[in-house]
Amino acid sequence: MPLPLEPRVFPHQVDQLGLATDEALASLLDRYPEELFDINSYSYDDEGQVSLETGARGRADGATILAEIKAGRLWVNLRDVQDAHPDLWGPIHAAFQANMRELGIKPIKTTGQLILSSPGTKVPYHFDAAGVMLFHLRGRKRLFVYPPDEKHLPQAEMEQVIMRTTTEELTYRKAYDADAQVFDLEAGQALTWPLYAPHRVENLEVFNVSMSLDFQTWDTRMTRGAHYANGVLRHRWGVTPAPMGRTPMAARAALWAASLAMKKANLVENRIKDYERSFELGADKRAAA
Repeated sequence: MPLPLEPRVFPHQVDQLGLATDEALASLLDRYPEELFDINSYSYDDEGQVSLETGARGRADGATILAEIKAGRLWVNLRDVQDAHPDLWGPIHAAFQANMRELGIKPIKTTGQLILSSPGTKVPYHFDAAGVMLFHLRGRKRLFVYPPDEKHLPQAEMEQVIMRTTTEELTYRKAYDADAQVFDLEAGQALTWPLYAPHRVENLEVFNVSMSLDFQTWDTRMTRGAHYANGVLRHRWGVTPAPMGRTPMAARAALWAASLAMKKANLVENRIKDYERSFELGADKRAAA
């Protein structure tokens, strides 16, 4: 069964386990593996466009990092929660599985990242190349969820993101907000939305803690591979593929198989990997300074 055609809010009780208190978070930040630790700083212009600057944690301890998040415009991601924080992953994954059974969806892969973000922080208009369920644990967060159609998410732009030739951020216009569904998430609520639906986030003047759980099903995996193959056809060879909405699952499966061969042949330059490598080199230089 495909993902829901409309956003859905589910209750959960993970926020009551004491895993998002100041003390628990400071301790977690102290011991979290450095290679899974991202610190992002955001600034905004008058049109609502968001610029991102990524930095390294340096030698700061957990309490200092937590204080900086509360005081600034920071968005800290702790990746691979499924491996690095089993105390949180266990109850969240159990709640996720119960929600998936209610929707009739059978995930084949799940990963998670814990997100700690400053009051008033905004996240740019973007989409995720997987299914997502966002579990809110602390604070208040406003999400704008937009239709995953050609107007709000051009297929050619989506293909570039899936090929990793550009980031997940998309072209945003304020007029799109008239088409958005808006959700104010409270602690103890989880939100999921249609596959690839563009969205953006605004914290409501309080410190926020959420966990984003990404998941794949066989349908989403094949659809993602089909977008990759279409992107290669479009951007490398000038072929205009059919809209994905009119591509049956059998054709998507064939395109997915083709995408595996394309990746093996290295037909697309992974610019995101090059960016990550250059950032790591820059972080090493900053740490040595």
